[in-house]
Amino acid sequence: MALRESYVPADTSSPVLETTVGGVLRKVAEEQPHALALVEGLPDPAARRRWSYAELLAESEQVARALRQRFEPGERIAVWAPNIPEWVILEFGAGLAGLVLVTVNPAYQPQELAYVLRQSRTAGIFYLPSVRGNPMEESLEAVRGELPELRESFSFEDWETFKASADPGTELPQVAADDPVQIQYTSGTTGFPKGADLHHRGLTNNARFFAERLRMDENSVYLSPMPLFHTGGCVLAVLGSVQSRGTLVQMVAFEPRLALELAESEGVTHLLGVPTMLIGMLEQPEFAERDLGSVQYVCSGGATVPAELVRRIEGELGVSFSIIYGQTEASPGITLMQPDDAPEDKHGTLGPVMPQTEIKVVDPKSGATLPIGAPGELCARGYGVMTGYFEMREKTAETIDAEGWLHTGDLVSMDERGYTTITGRLKDMIIRGGENIYPREIEEILFTHPAVGDVAVLGLPDPRWGEIVAAFVRDADPASPASDAELHAFLRKRLAPQKTPARWFHLDAFPLTPSGKIQKFVLRENWEKGLYG
Repeated sequence: MALRESYVPADTSSPVLETTVGGVLRKVAEEQPHALALVEGLPDPAARRRWSYAELLAESEQVARALRQRFEPGERIAVWAPNIPEWVILEFGAGLAGLVLVTVNPAYQPQELAYVLRQSRTAGIFYLPSVRGNPMEESLEAVRGELPELRESFSFEDWETFKASADPGTELPQVAADDPVQIQYTSGTTGFPKGADLHHRGLTNNARFFAERLRMDENSVYLSPMPLFHTGGCVLAVLGSVQSRGTLVQMVAFEPRLALELAESEGVTHLLGVPTMLIGMLEQPEFAERDLGSVQYVCSGGATVPAELVRRIEGELGVSFSIIYGQTEASPGITLMQPDDAPEDKHGTLGPVMPQTEIKVVDPKSGATLPIGAPGELCARGYGVMTGYFEMREKTAETIDAEGWLHTGDLVSMDERGYTTITGRLKDMIIRGGENIYPREIEEILFTHPAVGDVAVLGLPDPRWGEIVAAFVRDADPASPASDAELHAFLRKRLAPQKTPARWFHLDAFPLTPSGKIQKFVLRENWEKGLYG
């Protein structure tokens, strides 16, 4: 049935279950205790640790008891580390103990760390002493005096000692599906982070719907390079693979050559990565030499996915490509491409909405639902919407309206089937001479040029036009870049004159969040500082 306006009601055919993070692990461990649950994705195959579901549950319950002896249900504990297996075990242990896990980016510097721990009122933290040259233990000690509520800290180097402190007789609490389970801080593409307060029901059901739509099952082997402090890692990858009863191969940190080796040696069937990760894998000289025949599904999201990248992945790997669109505040998935969707949909849309979520496209000024095809702000409502930003009522009210709609800040258009196409961010929209220009459209076309490795388009101030279009390009081959004139001519054949960039900048690398999103606000700040000439 064709829609008459840009609104899709919730599909209620798949139920929302009253599940918890610890409960879903217990259920699978009871049903198939000996199945392989988790693989540590290290370069040396002989060094990769492996956990069955029974082993993963036993260690998680031991950690939960050690936590419960020190913290009360509802208190917050932070995890500050890369994608080590202990991170995953702590996630389940905290869930079983009724605690709220505060996920901290391991790249944070002292003041960023202090802000997150202070704002979340964290009572305990687990960390590694250092990661990739970041002296984390020193940073923690430097800001400890600013954190009066931080009672305890534990190094993952003392993990075995911490686990051994658990009293087997310690009772674990009853945990409810609507209890808070994580505070996830926004990844910082537009400025300083806010802590999304997320609940068990939202995370577990969203991950289950994700896994079901990607056809994951007990035979699936899921490779995830996504950072665990991001919902793509600790929700979609960890909770998705558990609820599908498959195996998760967790990379400690993304490295394209290692990702290719793991996909081959571990028989990976499902791969999740943001576009920059997938591009990095395709650009490896040994890509064509790897036997990736086991890979059946590739899913990307976390940033806009260029249509040309979808074509390349499906064409070169012979896999089914899906795009997930979501936000941390939605636990995170909102729409997800179905594996058997038509090629033209995969190349141009975000696919249909996920179960038990309703979406609409509204006029950003009036709030009115728009006609089919008209661009506006995407709003979502359903079980997965966060409780709010932790102790930020005003910021919460700016994002979730009185009727429970989450305002995403993303500009999309919707077709008569309810499939959405992203056109940009409200804050990224360029207004040139009073005309709205959407960077996404320009980026899509530039990405098809063989000399363009990656691209970001944004507006820069101009005294005549208000804003002008600027393109920041990472050349596919720095030794033979396309000239600005060539790229200009390439676009002019495909776009109106006002959409063609007036300024061009060629960069060796983009400023990225650790989850792989291009930080356009950093590009703008660097330009204002004169760093790009």
